[in-house]
Amino acid sequence: MATFRYGPVELYLVGFEGESPDPATIAPLVELVESGLVRVLDFVIVSRSETGDVDVVEIDTDDFALTLHEVGFTGEEDIAELAEQVPEGGSAVLVALEMVYARKLAEGVAASGAVVLSAERIPAPVVNAVMDLEDAVEEVLEEALEEAADEAARS
Repeated sequence: MATFRYGPVELYLVGFEGESPDPATIAPLVELVESGLVRVLDFVIVSRSETGDVDVVEIDTDDFALTLHEVGFTGEEDIAELAEQVPEGGSAVLVALEMVYARKLAEGVAASGAVVLSAERIPAPVVNAVMDLEDAVEEVLEEALEEAADEAARS
């Protein structure tokens, strides 16, 4: 079986007000790390001044109760590209997360000779909005069917 040192990695850019993220912003990440589902490879704070100047601080200690496994993993190009999304006067955390839970899947796929042809991520707000809409449509249809059945029974 193929053995990988790392699973897939995703970059998350999370905006916040001020110069440092609130502990409540970091708490869910700490919880995921403690569960073993993900590892933090890199953690960068990006701030954009009111004039558009960008300041990047690479965190290399556990200032946020996180163990960082590959400080510097996020390249300068990645940081520069993602920093464009930080609004003037705003800040963001750029986190490189290894999806530890997906390493076994990646190893199994590679060992079988198969190749992942595509992997798409659908953002949680989109998934939830679609599912909420589906639930609402289902509820309306059920109500309409019940009304039609009641009317048919009265006829």
